Amino acid sequence: MLYAVVDIETTGSFAAANGITEIAIVIHDGKKVLHFYETLVNPHIPIPYFIQRLTGINNAMVANAPSFSEIAGQVHELLQDKVFVAHNVNFDYSFVRHHLQDAGYKLDTKKLCTVRLARKVLPGLNGYSLSKLTARLGINHANHHRAGGDALATADLLAIITQNDTEGAIAAMLKGRNSEQYMPPHLPVAELEGLPSGTGVYYFYNAAGKAIYIGKARNIRKRVRNHFSNNKVNRQKQDFLKETHHISYKECGTELMAHILESAEIRKLWPVHNRSQKGYLAQYGLFVYEDMQGFMRFAVEKIRRSLKPLYTFNTVTEGHFMLRQLIEDIGLCTRLCNISSAAECSCKDQAHTPEEYNKKAAQAIEQIRTMLPTFALIDKGIDDNEYSCILMKNGNIFGMGYITDRAEQLKSITALESSIEPVQDNDYIRNLVLRHATEYPEKCVTFY
Repeated sequence: MLYAVVDIETTGSFAAANGITEIAIVIHDGKKVLHFYETLVNPHIPIPYFIQRLTGINNAMVANAPSFSEIAGQVHELLQDKVFVAHNVNFDYSFVRHHLQDAGYKLDTKKLCTVRLARKVLPGLNGYSLSKLTARLGINHANHHRAGGDALATADLLAIITQNDTEGAIAAMLKGRNSEQYMPPHLPVAELEGLPSGTGVYYFYNAAGKAIYIGKARNIRKRVRNHFSNNKVNRQKQDFLKETHHISYKECGTELMAHILESAEIRKLWPVHNRSQKGYLAQYGLFVYEDMQGFMRFAVEKIRRSLKPLYTFNTVTEGHFMLRQLIEDIGLCTRLCNISSAAECSCKDQAHTPEEYNKKAAQAIEQIRTMLPTFALIDKGIDDNEYSCILMKNGNIFGMGYITDRAEQLKSITALESSIEPVQDNDYIRNLVLRHATEYPEKCVTFY
């Protein structure tokens, strides 16, 4: 079996928008070097200054170097019928395959990651970066962060790994379409294999233990594996592979509970790679306040952290529509609802005292509250001996959890509140629950 040990230098971290500035390929039989190839490459885009400082490769050095398309045929021939080997293989493989494809060549070879192999074959070391491994194992590592120096050092590391591979780790990784070929180099296999096939929420963490992505799934194991099941060249995929060190999960009884937990956790932990729900909050609210004359006034305003609205809306138009409905139903004053000026007031010919008017305002507030239901949404639990419960209180999400004695715990809202965990309310999950309750009224237990 022959290996092609590859190292590249690039203009950035993902292949879709970056170029290769240098490539080295070491043809290896597992014991010794058979052939060495190295060349600078003109990426035809500027090399960022910080990368110039890291690699020592500047724009002048690559100005007269061949384009990748000019060397693509030679590179493809060197890689054909070999096992593609690199330290953090998915990074190098994604770049080389992408640029070969742009040049009209198809690359479809088996891969080996020397980070993952070293963790299996040489366990217990204090680090698995190339520099730490070469220092610990006495490998000559000249020209750090240059393709030739790193490729030759990786080839020597491969030789040590093959010599010490008494358990068949290399053969196991090369067998079929082994999922480890696509896994992040720092993620323990046991964490991936320990994921359940049930519904819930999963978390990706970086080396510092900070959540970098949170997702929901009907099948946690399948969904997480899908994140690593291909070699996409976009930034998010490559950042996942590079940054993910650990995975955890929380099982949920239903998809709705997973949806709620995912939304709450995203807003609590603010993972850097979650984008879809961070801004999905109601923008406007209906507020009530007392003016200097003692009149209770209503206003539709942008949400403020310091004040709790009676009701929330995605647009100011929705808020004004609801307020005009209250004006029509109860006879509120358009001026005191900040809808019109004094000259256009709907009750300009009627004299009101604050006491008289505030009775109407209280009636409007009560009507709003009747629109905000209190109910428990009961569904299946994680286990057969329990039920899942989502409690909506006065139109807001109070919390969710699991109950085992349905008859006893649903006797009163007080008993139920002590049985579940509070959840941070927001407009997104509130609407999810209300839609679900409308679709499945038989699952609702109403409290009055």
